[in-house]
Amino acid sequence: MYVIDAFLGGAFRSYGLDVLKYSEMDHVVRVDPMIATFPRMTKCTFHKFGSSGDVQKHDAYCLLPLNIVNEKIYIFLWFWFVFLATITGITLIYRLFIMFFSGLRFSVLRSKASVTDVNHLRRVMAVSRIGDWFLLYLLCKNTDAQHYKELIQEYSKEIVNDGSGQALIHTALPEKPGLEINS
Repeated sequence: MYVIDAFLGGAFRSYGLDVLKYSEMDHVVRVDPMIATFPRMTKCTFHKFGSSGDVQKHDAYCLLPLNIVNEKIYIFLWFWFVFLATITGITLIYRLFIMFFSGLRFSVLRSKASVTDVNHLRRVMAVSRIGDWFLLYLLCKNTDAQHYKELIQEYSKEIVNDGSGQALIHTALPEKPGLEINS
C-alpha cells in the first residue's frame, strides 16, 4: 500500500475516501479526485513535416483511455486493501485475546471438541501453556472426534498431582526389556 502511495505521489492513501466524498458533493463545486490522480485529457505535441519539408509542431488535446481503466483498478485496490486491513486487525485482536485469556482458549477448544469430556479437558488445560493449547487445537481440527476424545482422556490420565496443588505430567518412560537410555 505504501509503495502504491509513493508511486501515485501520496494520492493513494486517501484516494477511496476522496472518491466517496466526491460522490456526495454538489455537482457544481466538486473536483473529481480520480481525474486529479489519473487525468483523462492532456496536451499533446505532434511533430509533422510541413509542405516546405520543415518540422512543424501541432498542439492538441489527447484522450488517455488507459487512465479511465486505471482509476477503476486503483479504487478497487484501495477498498480491497481496506478490507484486508480490517480482517487482519480483527484476526490480530482475536489472536491476542486467545494468547492472554486461558478461559477463552478453553472455550474455543471446547467448542471444537464437543464430544470430549469437559473434566478431562479442564485437567489437560490446567497444565497446558499457549503452545500446548495450539498443538491441541490443531490436533482437534485435523483428527476425528473419537480419536481426539481418546487422546484427551489418555493425556488426562498422565497428569499427576505433586502434593503442592500443582498438576504435573507424568514423564516416566515405560520400561521395556533391552531398551537402554544413555544420559
